[in-house]
Amino acid sequence: MKNILLIGGEGYIGNVLSTFLLKSGYKVTSFDRLIYNNGYLVLNNVNNKHYKFIYGDMVKKQDLEPALDEIDTVVLLAGLVGDPITKKYPQEAAIINELGIRNSIDLCVEKNIDQLIFISTCSNYGLTEDGVLASETHELQPLSLYAKAKTSTEEYILSLIGKTKMNPTILRFATAFGLSPRMRFDLTISEFTRELMSQNELLIYDANTWRPYCHVKDFARLIKMVIEAPVNKVSFEVFNAGGDSNNATKQTIVNHILKRIPNGKVKYLEKGSDPRNYRVNFVKVQEVLGFTPKYSIEQGIDELIQSISNHVFDNVLQNQNLYGNYEIEYSK
Repeated sequence: MKNILLIGGEGYIGNVLSTFLLKSGYKVTSFDRLIYNNGYLVLNNVNNKHYKFIYGDMVKKQDLEPALDEIDTVVLLAGLVGDPITKKYPQEAAIINELGIRNSIDLCVEKNIDQLIFISTCSNYGLTEDGVLASETHELQPLSLYAKAKTSTEEYILSLIGKTKMNPTILRFATAFGLSPRMRFDLTISEFTRELMSQNELLIYDANTWRPYCHVKDFARLIKMVIEAPVNKVSFEVFNAGGDSNNATKQTIVNHILKRIPNGKVKYLEKGSDPRNYRVNFVKVQEVLGFTPKYSIEQGIDELIQSISNHVFDNVLQNQNLYGNYEIEYSK
């Protein structure tokens, strides 16, 4: 029974992943700083005898080093995730997304951890030409502090070839969607759906810009595939994480939602603050690991509509920070 350490295990993706891995027969240790005051999430798995939670800061060696004892695989999810939160907290972003991540990788090398899975982002592609699908070898054009830190970390990991016994894999995640105990409504699909469900006017900037999307449950499946894959297939490899069918424009997403909420109000605007526009090629992850997403954007929208209709998320406005990456409580 492998012991998996999730650094950032109580976040939007981490919480879904930890539950999935526990159900798949793994031991899971979740290491998290809980900078969004989301400690209640620990209760989701605390009664499972194969789950352990450790409160700690990956920037601090004295916190993270003991958590790595008897660990087989580390999944490095932690960080200030997204352009808005890193813009708002640039100093904290530098500490967490650069110093903290580098510290985590170095400790994994020092402790001879067998496998590291680093969660990067397709945002590293930034802008692609019309009609171009970015493969893993496509030029990276990170536009945000968030993506620049991810790109720098990727370079550092790949520089370790021949210098470590550790077997790292880099997964460039598409934009996430889907339900999670630590729900986020500051992500495109969930934000658009909730706004239109609330009968608010939805403002859409640059409706024809492209992004890839992937359900959190599919991310969990993919990480499990990497954990179980032969080492020679995944060691020092980079994979785009998602599926071709879920490349979509903002307009496409809005159209899917309006089919279900025909009275939704939408206002279209140009020249928003986010210039990213990229379509992504997912052939490698399909051919090497046999991964294709099970969940479509439409299914994700239907999940959200059902949950919102059943009053699961009535308190979003009263507890906004629990439902998105807006504010943090962090000190070095």
